[in-house]
Amino acid sequence: MRDFDLLVIGSGPGGQKAAIAAAKLGRRVAVVDRPDMVGGVSIHTGTIPSKTLREAVLYLTGLTQRDLYGQSYRLKEDITVADLTARTQHVVSREVDVIRNQLSRNHVSLFAGTGRFVDDHTVALREVTGHDRLLSADTIVIATGTRPARPATVEFDERTILDSDNVLNLERVPRSMVIVGAGVIGMEYASMFAALGSKITVVEQRPGMLDFCDVEVIESLKYHLRDLAVTFRFGETVAAVEKHPKGTLTILESGKKIPADAVMYSAGRQGLTDELDLDKAGLSADRRGRITVDEHYRTEVPHIYAVGDVIGFPALAATSMEQGRTAAYHACGEPVNRMHDLQPIGIYTIPEISFIGKTEDQLTEDCVPFEVGISRYRELARGQIIGDSHGMLKLLVSPEDRKLLGVHCFGTGATELIHIGQSVMGCGGTVDYLVDAVFNYPTLAESYKVAALDATNKIRQIDRLRD
Repeated sequence: MRDFDLLVIGSGPGGQKAAIAAAKLGRRVAVVDRPDMVGGVSIHTGTIPSKTLREAVLYLTGLTQRDLYGQSYRLKEDITVADLTARTQHVVSREVDVIRNQLSRNHVSLFAGTGRFVDDHTVALREVTGHDRLLSADTIVIATGTRPARPATVEFDERTILDSDNVLNLERVPRSMVIVGAGVIGMEYASMFAALGSKITVVEQRPGMLDFCDVEVIESLKYHLRDLAVTFRFGETVAAVEKHPKGTLTILESGKKIPADAVMYSAGRQGLTDELDLDKAGLSADRRGRITVDEHYRTEVPHIYAVGDVIGFPALAATSMEQGRTAAYHACGEPVNRMHDLQPIGIYTIPEISFIGKTEDQLTEDCVPFEVGISRYRELARGQIIGDSHGMLKLLVSPEDRKLLGVHCFGTGATELIHIGQSVMGCGGTVDYLVDAVFNYPTLAESYKVAALDATNKIRQIDRLRD
């Protein structure tokens, strides 16, 4: 008899939910993770710290209140790193306590250390004392997550030349900063530091940024970031980063030189699989450290599953949680529905972006007809009350069956608002539901009714011409 029914390597969002789901089904479950990383990268260096930092930045800078109180309005004049990290440390420690409590009350054994495969049913736990202990299980779930990818040519010192995991190690808020990579993480940090008053230069080798988002939304984001003195260098590649006593010098392939206090690399993520000894379990990973799985999150070895960022796209905390739960149910023989294709995307830039479904460009490329309905926050009473005059909600509606094809939101509360559209789309509802629904007033949610009326009025105009 093996030690456990299910053993999870990694306690991030995917690992936690897999462990708790199996424990709820009456299985003997264990989780292995480093004692300083309970909750995974998501809690310690990723999702939670970055979103808490964003909240602290918005609060202390008073940025969102400037439409009401003037462009010079600030809650605190000299914002220090200590001001920013105080809130982050508080939230992180509380979240770790919550996770430990959840595992404990569900009788999940938590082992402190790192795990590596001995064979396909056995993991060697390297404890903090340096001793090894063998743990066996019928089913093993790999949920080790990722780390920032680091170019070999760059000498990271984690103080002035950093990646997204150690950006909070900065000793002071930099007056200037180069961010290499205009992906989700790069743009979130670019907007945060720009709001703090840092002069930001974003270097991206592609011709644009966040090309999976709505074009109009990205144009709006670029406008707002340029307004905060962000410079974009698209179609440019970094040749070298030099560290000097008075700062850094980023040299581009085109010959441009950018001086700055700090440089942050945001060049993708690398799966944390290199120390797992995957080959001993009959597994392998690709060059980015990612493990291939089927629709049930099973690897090539049927009783070994993998979930979360370590399996690649979409690599979100929200999807990782659902993958963990789904994998555990499948492993335990419990009926489970496949994850819905409709997944909301949330990007915590300033202002934030969220969307679900198709973009205008995708629908045009697929020759799918659509009508657009738009609501602007400045026309909503709630938008005026909170001082957000630039936010917007866009609905893409099929004129044939009147169903929603996509919802795109930009501005305050976008990542919350998107779930109304998700619910309507997931239940197969039409734009008419939003037209007829009564929304609390004044709210930002009212934007759905305004945008729905805008879309249906346009559809009505076309129908009248045909009569």
